[in-house]
Amino acid sequence: MAAGVVLTYGGLMERVSRVASWLKRCPEFRGEHLPRVGLACGNGVDYIVLALAILKAGGCLVPVAEELTDSERADLLDRTGLCGVVLGKYEKWRRDGTVSHEESTGAAWLPLASHKIDHEAEFSGLDPAFIRFSSGTTGRSKGVVLSHRKLRERIVAANAALEIGPGDRVLWMLPMAHHFAVSIVLYLYHGACTVIGSSHLAAEVLETARTTRATVIYGAPFHYALLAADPGGFKWPDLRLAVSTAAPLPAQVAEGFLARFGKPLVQGLGIIEIGLPLLNTGGAEDAPTAVGRPLPAFDVELRDDEGLTVAVGMIGELWIKGPGMFDAYLSPWQELAEVCVDGWFPTGDLAETDAAGRIFICGRKKSVINVSGMKVFPEEVERVLQQHPAVAGCRVFGSCHPMLGMMPVAEVVFRDGESAEPGKLIAWCRKSLSPYKIPVRIKQVDELALTASGKIRRN
Repeated sequence: MAAGVVLTYGGLMERVSRVASWLKRCPEFRGEHLPRVGLACGNGVDYIVLALAILKAGGCLVPVAEELTDSERADLLDRTGLCGVVLGKYEKWRRDGTVSHEESTGAAWLPLASHKIDHEAEFSGLDPAFIRFSSGTTGRSKGVVLSHRKLRERIVAANAALEIGPGDRVLWMLPMAHHFAVSIVLYLYHGACTVIGSSHLAAEVLETARTTRATVIYGAPFHYALLAADPGGFKWPDLRLAVSTAAPLPAQVAEGFLARFGKPLVQGLGIIEIGLPLLNTGGAEDAPTAVGRPLPAFDVELRDDEGLTVAVGMIGELWIKGPGMFDAYLSPWQELAEVCVDGWFPTGDLAETDAAGRIFICGRKKSVINVSGMKVFPEEVERVLQQHPAVAGCRVFGSCHPMLGMMPVAEVVFRDGESAEPGKLIAWCRKSLSPYKIPVRIKQVDELALTASGKIRRN
């Protein structure tokens, strides 16, 4: 359901089949190896149709987020060896060389010089459905490969807690290029109606909720902060579940939403390698900042640096074991068994539990900065800053943000006799980095914090 137009499941599958047939007729799609196909398309019904068509045609879907810079996009295309990219109707890429258009969606096919990737045979043997990068494609993002079997496992496991069914109307708020597998696919698999709005403004979101009688909303703290501040009188009586994800949920946002609508915000922990292993369905009202207890299919442990479990109230790294875990990292190639220890996956998240067994995320073990669910690698931003002729050295790290979780900030040391205004350094970064990777503050310092071995101190 979008913009007042209702598409039935039968109508959806008819459109998917039509687009899949179009794809199969593209010469590049029928290459020597399993086709990896990029998808560059804005939110909407067309994104769903095109994504499912790529899968139905036998391709492996590679989302190409619209905020990528030219260099980030080029790196993604090279690392995945795409045979082509499906461009949505309003996608602004140059379309030189497109060989055909699909009439029902207005999509265009952009053929690429496909090439084999490392471990091509092993990759194809997985029956891969998705390749997802945790941010852009540079830095140290490895690319997560997810097979059709693992995709089904994780949406079934997640729905044991979400309980999405044919009677639900799920109001969609998140970018589809970053959130699709354990959300849109889950809703479709379990027979729910997905309501796609065109605005993030609270009054318009609530009007959509009222007219469609939406029962579930799946969004980020940013959306809930806007909804909680709405001065109108609509209480959303049909709402049964509001899930918060993509960034840590601030207590004041949860309290405001509960006061406004009389429903608690349920925070979940989505992990690209695993799915949705944690959901705070049992304690959202009295402990809203918790990510909850493990879903029935998952086991969870908090471990110290020696691999030993920590006591209640102590901080440890979050380890998880369960169904639907990813199959491999793309580059460098690493299969699941090489990453896990006896089937347990180390998430890199630092967490603690309370006496009720609820888990609270405290931060990241490594230096990655989480900006509303999108990850920023400090090393990548530092490389860009250090290319400025006035910069001798720099350090990028995360600063807490009440709505987005964290934002990147930077410290810089200038070369002797050189200087640059913070605004000009930010503009320099804007030429090469996606908006969410650009430091919000840049401070001049005399020296950088270093470890004993001379490396940049991250903490």
